[in-house]
Amino acid sequence: MISYTLRCSNDHEFEAWFKDSKTYDRQRKARKVSCPLCEDTRVVKAPMAPRLSGATRGRDVAIRSEQSAASSSDPELSAKMREAGRLLAEMREQVEKNCDYVGDRFAEEARRIHYGETETRNIYGEASDEDAVRLKDEGVEFQRIPWLRRRDA
Repeated sequence: MISYTLRCSNDHEFEAWFKDSKTYDRQRKARKVSCPLCEDTRVVKAPMAPRLSGATRGRDVAIRSEQSAASSSDPELSAKMREAGRLLAEMREQVEKNCDYVGDRFAEEARRIHYGETETRNIYGEASDEDAVRLKDEGVEFQRIPWLRRRDA
């Protein structure tokens, strides 16, 4: 078995286990590996530090692929993941209802609000990891939220 830290195109990182590297390559090419937060199938290997002991890193994340979701042997875990997804979808609905969407101008607009250059209001949008670090260093208050893709009913 081999463990990879993966990253989706929405910059979510998660860990996944595979029989071997060929299995990972085959499943990724067939788009059977998906992000557990947003279900994005555009994933790549993220830079990883070597694991020197059996200890886990600071967080455990469940991986969902078509195969693992269909054959989940832990119904309690599956129910918890569905509930987490429902709560994240509810949060998205509230954010979209109560905040102004500023797209990729999020960092710029958050700074303008923070420094009093524009009216105070709730906003949401996209920011790179680098922008998030800079905002935090400047004392700008914000939260990063895992954004689930909408599902067609």
